[in-house]
Amino acid sequence: MRPVQLSRRALLAGGAAALTACSASGPDRPAAPAPDSPETVMLKGLIAEKERTIALYSSLISGGADKLVPFRDRHQAHLDELRKHVTVPPTPGAASGPVSPSPTSPTSTAKARKPSLARLRELERKAAAGRARALGGLSPGVAQLVASIGACEAAHVVALPRSL
Repeated sequence: MRPVQLSRRALLAGGAAALTACSASGPDRPAAPAPDSPETVMLKGLIAEKERTIALYSSLISGGADKLVPFRDRHQAHLDELRKHVTVPPTPGAASGPVSPSPTSPTSTAKARKPSLARLRELERKAAAGRARALGGLSPGVAQLVASIGACEAAHVVALPRSL
């Protein structure tokens, strides 16, 4: 018997087929996660903001400002509702620990970051003002939720006690 001779074309075709088979048999690469929609990005930012606000209220409450418990509880209800619309892992220590000043300028920043009623009132005012700007491009249900949160924050501005 005479040995079979393969042509160069047959050899190259067979090699290409073998390489294709080898590369296709490997594990599937995980697909890159789709980027968040603008609405999801806004919701994640709002959730982080609510966590910081709750931490600020909790800091004052732990110092004896029990009058602020209903305000904090309303923010917690907002946060719970927002989390139904997007999955965000909670920020470690955001809603449970006191707010610490940033390390940039020890005197001016510490004074500005110190929890106080004036700071809470200003935070609530800025948050309420920003809600109307955030409504554009949101789905109707989310827009209604964000507008309701803004109305509650606006009510907090005038309802916060003048002193503790």
